[in-house]
Amino acid sequence: MNLILTVLEIVAPVGLLGLVGFLWVRLGFEYRLEFITRLCMTLSLPPLVFTALMKTEIDPAALTSLSLAAALAYGALTVAFWAVTTALGLDRRTFLAPLIFGNTGNVGLPLALFAFGQAGLGYAVVVFAVMILWHFTFGLWMVAGGGSPARLLREPIMGATLLGALFLWQGWETPRWLTNSLDLLGQIAIPLMLITLGVAVARLNAGKLGRAVWLSLLRAAICLAASLGAGLLFGLPPVALAVLILQVTTPVAVTSYMMAEKYGADAQSVAGLVIASTLLSVVTLPLTLAFLI
Repeated sequence: MNLILTVLEIVAPVGLLGLVGFLWVRLGFEYRLEFITRLCMTLSLPPLVFTALMKTEIDPAALTSLSLAAALAYGALTVAFWAVTTALGLDRRTFLAPLIFGNTGNVGLPLALFAFGQAGLGYAVVVFAVMILWHFTFGLWMVAGGGSPARLLREPIMGATLLGALFLWQGWETPRWLTNSLDLLGQIAIPLMLITLGVAVARLNAGKLGRAVWLSLLRAAICLAASLGAGLLFGLPPVALAVLILQVTTPVAVTSYMMAEKYGADAQSVAGLVIASTLLSVVTLPLTLAFLI
């Protein structure tokens, strides 16, 4: 019973804030998704990532191991899902990126924070940074036939990640007044991201949900195997291993739908994956957390 209550305490805030966004749209209220997304990605999430990295107390060896384990996990997912899309005859422009990249920002960061505290958030940010690096290079190239390191470096989230990593590595800290200001700005990100997730799901018109459901089940199994194997291979400590598994197994990111819509891939099929994997995560995430805790 205590375990169930603990998992509920962790998952409930994520689900309730997502439900707020979903109901907000269903009730007919205006929600400017593009503005809120831009606000989070350019103004609030970068300070959250920077301060989380700067204040994280991670042994340098553990930090290196986690980064390498995350890179290996996403590399394994890329190979595995490339094989899956080839075997099933699926369009790689449409399906490969959504199958690889989970919602490590909207869902993974708050879950890691609620489940494992500030240390968990710090680990989650490291995995998030590795995912962002691969998503905005290989993932963007797959969907749009473009993307480069130069484009990646223009993203505020990457600048914050690199700067935060430098401060973490050197043991530097910003002045207290600046840290407090950045903390306050970063606190906007998590509730807005969760509400926005609910809004985005409410606005999706899903297609081919039957295929999306079994693909989501297959994806969940492969993501669990890849993250667990990579974490054990690098001998990650328990909390770091738990966060790696949690981040890699998050449901398909809403940004995958946005990218498919923007660059002319089959956005409806991606929408189906977003909805199916998000609904599936209502069951899989509590079970994963129960196992990890």
